[in-house]
Amino acid sequence: MEKENYSIVVIDDDPLVNQTIKSIFIPKYERVEAFLDAAEALDKLHTINPDLLFLDIYIGYHNGIEILEQLRKEGWTMPVIIITAHHDINLAVKAMKLGAEDFALKPLNLEQLEISAKRSLHNKATMKRLEIAQEKLQIDQPNEIIGSSEGMRKALNTARIVASAENTTVLITGESGTGKELLAHFIHDNSPRAKGPFISINCGAIPRDLAENELFGHEKGAFTGATDKVKLGKFEQAQHGTILLDEVAELSQELQIKLLRVLQERKFFRLGGSKEVSIDVRVIAATNKNLENAIEDGTFREDLYYRLNVANILLPPLRDRGDDILTLAFSFVKEFNHKFGRAIKGVSPEAADILMHHSWKGNIRELRNIIERVVLLHESDDPITKEELSFVKSSSMLQVAGKATNIEIPDRGHFLQISHNGAKMEDVVKDLIIQTLKLTGGNQVAATKLLDTSRARLRYRIEQYGIVTDKTIE
Repeated sequence: MEKENYSIVVIDDDPLVNQTIKSIFIPKYERVEAFLDAAEALDKLHTINPDLLFLDIYIGYHNGIEILEQLRKEGWTMPVIIITAHHDINLAVKAMKLGAEDFALKPLNLEQLEISAKRSLHNKATMKRLEIAQEKLQIDQPNEIIGSSEGMRKALNTARIVASAENTTVLITGESGTGKELLAHFIHDNSPRAKGPFISINCGAIPRDLAENELFGHEKGAFTGATDKVKLGKFEQAQHGTILLDEVAELSQELQIKLLRVLQERKFFRLGGSKEVSIDVRVIAATNKNLENAIEDGTFREDLYYRLNVANILLPPLRDRGDDILTLAFSFVKEFNHKFGRAIKGVSPEAADILMHHSWKGNIRELRNIIERVVLLHESDDPITKEELSFVKSSSMLQVAGKATNIEIPDRGHFLQISHNGAKMEDVVKDLIIQTLKLTGGNQVAATKLLDTSRARLRYRIEQYGIVTDKTIE
């Protein structure tokens, strides 16, 4: 098993505790250091720069709470798990106020210790992602296009190259809501045509019998009601600029033929016209459909496809863009703060987890709509909470070796990923119960509803498999 790149420090004057913690974490994490002496540990802390600290309440003459307070004053932000043999509520409250992540009671429950460490490191990683997302917003990005994921970098690099060639036809593909029109604007604004008009038409939003008129215009008497001497279509409106044909796959076969001629000759006839109109326009087409499949189905012309597909740019779906999700979320919070007169400070780590694990079928458009809704209803300056995103379905994944099977928990839309490559049924059931209890925060009543079982049966399985829960809510 490959070690995770984390450094862990243990400060405890009990050699057995130090050795125990080291033995369970050394196989999993890159660096694990244990110290019996607090002064020595603090002296070496800057060298190690730990991602997680286990800190005993009493270390010889030193007090763990005072050490924690000193560390926070010095600017240390790593999560701290307090180790104690004393059930002192006052110590617990003080430690939590100083930002202690969790408590580990002696004698140590090793399974619980691992869960606590994993959760603490996960929270730290999420906080880091949030910081990076906020920092990215401080960097000016052209045309409001936000993204540093591999797929977005590739798309933007291609767009910059294509933009410099003012006549090259471009085909932008990607799922609905991925920002195809925004990328088309980017190409136009970074091209020699930037001072010309940018005209966009949604080919799927206009009635078929009006589409030709919208694209190419008409002359007086072309049809009943055509009283204007000349009505310019979108192509003429885009003269010396750029036209975006969004949802180009929705054009009728007849219009596809006429568009093909425009691309080949840069000329067309208005409806009812007898004189050809010449145009100087860059054409950008966009679609969320697979045009090669549409060609096989006979709904899209192959010759038109090759005319449009001179330069192809694929926009990745939001679910494949990693930390771009958080950067976009912060951007939308900022936008709607301004719109609604709010001052919301981003999103909480728990809310960030929900956003990172959502499937985003509606992509950026869906994310923007969700943030707008939450900001509108938010009544304080505090970060957006997970409760405010309770209507957003997310996936909680347990990554394990072997081939994975998705098991859906009823009602809540959560998915668990559990190995079935030679696993025993009791192992699968145990993992399912553990992950469900994590999702419910140890609430066994909620867990029974998700698992569609009885309280008695769930308790029996918990005892049977020796499952340790964070808490039990009756």
